[in-house]
Amino acid sequence: RFFPGRKMPPSPAGPQHTETLGVGKAIAVLTSGGDAQGKSGITAEEAQRSSHLNIVGMVGSIDNDFCGTDMTIGTDSALHRIMEIVDAITTTAQSHQRTFVLEVMGRHCGYLALITALACGADWVFIPESPPEDDWEEHLCRRLTETRDGGSRLNIIIVAEGAIDKHGKAITSDEIKALVVKRLGYDTRVTILGHVQRGGTPSAFDRILASRMGVEAVMALLEGTPETPACVVSLSGNQAVRLPLMECVQVTKDVTTAMNEGRFEDALKLRGRWVGSTGEGGYTVAVMNVGAPAAGMNAAVRSTVRIGLIHGHRMLAVHDGFEGLAFGMVRICTGNRAWDGFEGLSPLPRTLPKKHFEEISANISKFGIHGLIIIGGFEAFTGGLELVEGRARFEELCIPLCIVPATVSNNVPGSDFSIGADTALNTITTTCDLIKQSAAGTKRRVFIIETMGGFCGYLATMAGLAAGADAAYIFEEPFSSRDLQANVDHLTEKMKTTVKRGLVLRNERCNENYTTDFIYNLYCEEGKGIFDCRKNVLGHMQQGGSPTPFDRNFGTKMGAKAVAWITGKIKECSRHGRIFANTADSACLLGMRKRSLVFQPIAELRQQTDFEHRIPKEQWWLKLRPILKILAKYNIELDTSETAHLEHLTRKVLVPEATL
Repeated sequence: RFFPGRKMPPSPAGPQHTETLGVGKAIAVLTSGGDAQGKSGITAEEAQRSSHLNIVGMVGSIDNDFCGTDMTIGTDSALHRIMEIVDAITTTAQSHQRTFVLEVMGRHCGYLALITALACGADWVFIPESPPEDDWEEHLCRRLTETRDGGSRLNIIIVAEGAIDKHGKAITSDEIKALVVKRLGYDTRVTILGHVQRGGTPSAFDRILASRMGVEAVMALLEGTPETPACVVSLSGNQAVRLPLMECVQVTKDVTTAMNEGRFEDALKLRGRWVGSTGEGGYTVAVMNVGAPAAGMNAAVRSTVRIGLIHGHRMLAVHDGFEGLAFGMVRICTGNRAWDGFEGLSPLPRTLPKKHFEEISANISKFGIHGLIIIGGFEAFTGGLELVEGRARFEELCIPLCIVPATVSNNVPGSDFSIGADTALNTITTTCDLIKQSAAGTKRRVFIIETMGGFCGYLATMAGLAAGADAAYIFEEPFSSRDLQANVDHLTEKMKTTVKRGLVLRNERCNENYTTDFIYNLYCEEGKGIFDCRKNVLGHMQQGGSPTPFDRNFGTKMGAKAVAWITGKIKECSRHGRIFANTADSACLLGMRKRSLVFQPIAELRQQTDFEHRIPKEQWWLKLRPILKILAKYNIELDTSETAHLEHLTRKVLVPEATL
C-alpha cells in the first residue's frame, strides 16, 4: 500500500512463493510442501536467503517511559484526557476555594505528572525520578499559603502514582490531603484519574506521529540487511530517527536500576535534561503579544514572566502590542498573576511599529527596558524586522529582541511549529470526526470543509492526514481543473465499493477561482447518483477552545528558553551599565528546527520568506503530503531519497535539550 511502485522478485520456487513487500525481507516464506517423512519443502537457497529476521519497533505507551524518544505514541492523547479533567476541576475548585490533589498515571515515570503540572500551573508536583527533600511537608505548606495570600482561590497538586520520597517510601494522594487539611485547614479533595487516561479519541499529534513513524518503520525494513541490528523508530524534536533497540532497552533499564539504588540525579540525566540553571538578573525585560490570538499564548507569557522573576529581572507586561508600547500601556508584573487583564483569546492589535518609532523609543527609555520578548505570528516577525531597521535612526531600539512564534496558521519562518497551531489542528480534526459521524445514518456522503491558514496549507494538510481526508487543496501545491476531475473520479470509484464517507479539505486561500463553493458544486454534479455533498466553513472556531497540552507545554518551554537567551544577550551587550545591541544575532527568532530549539537572527530569515503570501519559502510538512494521498488509496510512489540512518543512543543522551 505504501510503495506500490516497488515490486519484490519472485521466489526461485515459483510464482506461488512471492514475497510480500517489507514482510518478505523479514520473514521466511513457508510452503505447504513436505511429506510424511518430514521434508520441509524449502530449498537450501530459500533457507539461506531468509535466514535473518529484521525487526523494527515503534513504542506505544502513554507513560512516555521509553528512553531514546521524545514522545511515545499515545502520550499526547493521554495528556489530552488529563487536561480535560484538570480544566473541569479548576472551575469548580476556584468557585469553592479548594485545594485539589490529582493523581495521574506514571508508576515508574513522571512525564505525565510533570507536563500536566506545567500545563495547568500547578503549585506542586511529585514524580518518582525526583523525590522531594526530607522536609517537603514544610515547603509544600509554605508554598500553598503564599499562593492563597497572593489572591489565588485555587491550589492544585499533581501526584504521579509512583511518587516516592528519597528513602523509597510511597507518597500517596491521601497522605498529601491529610497533611494539607491538618496543617492548613484547607478544603481539600482527591481525584484519581485512573484508566480514563488510556481511552478516548486519539489526538491529532498522535495520529500524525503514528503515520510518520509507520512510514519510517517500513523504510527501515526495506533498507535492512542481515547485519542491520534491531532498531526502534523514535522522535527527536521534529525528526524521525532510528536507534538500536537494545541500546534503548538498556538505558531504560538503567533508569530503573538508578532509581532502585537511590541515584535519582543519574535517573534524571538518563531520562533527558529539561531544566537549566537560573542566571544573573537585575535587568528590565518587557513582554508583549502581537497579532491574532493563538491558544497557548498565556502559557508562554506566564512562563516568560515567572522565569524572568526567578532570574531576578523586573518584568513588564505591554498591553495592545506595538501600539501599547507606543502609548505607554505598560505594567509591572508582580505576584502570582503574571498577566492581569489579558485573556488568551481576546483580539490583539496588528499595528506594526514603524509609524510609532519615536513614541516607542521614548517609552523604552522611560521604562528603562533592556530587552524585549515578542510573542506572536507573522506580524511579530515583520514588526521585529522593522525594529531592527529602526536601530540606525533610534539608539533606544538597540536592545536585545526575541520573537516567539505563536499563530494557528503556523506560517512564521524559522520554526517547524508555532504556538497555537496544534490546538487549531485538533479542533479541525475533532470537527471532521464529528461531521463524518453525523452521516452515520445516511447513504454515501462527501464533506467539503474549508480551513483557516491564509496562504499556508499546514492546517489543511495535517488535518487531512489526521482525519483521513481524500484530498486537501492548498496554495503551496498548485492544482488545475484536471487535478480536481481526477480527485472526483478517484472518490467516485471508492464510493462504488464499501466506502461510505468522503472528506475533502480546502485551505481558505488556496486558489482565488476554485473556491469552496466551486469545489462543492463540482463534487455535487459529478457525484449524482453515487453520493451527495455537504460543505462546512469552520471559520474562527479554529482559533478558540482550551489550549492542547502540546501548546501549553510548547509555550512554557519557549518562554523559559527566551528568558534564558535574552538574559545572556543583555549581559553580553552591556557596557558600563548601558545596553547597546546592534548586531544581527541580538535580534533572534526562537524556533523548533528539526531536532532542537534554535535562535536565528531574524535578518537572516528575511531571505527565507515569501512576504507577499506571508509564508516561508520552504516548508517541512510538504514532504508529508504523499502520505496523505497514499492513505487515501491513490496509486502513487513515495520519494524515498531522504532516509534516516541508524544512530546511537549514547550520543543522544549527551544532548543538553531533549524534551520538556
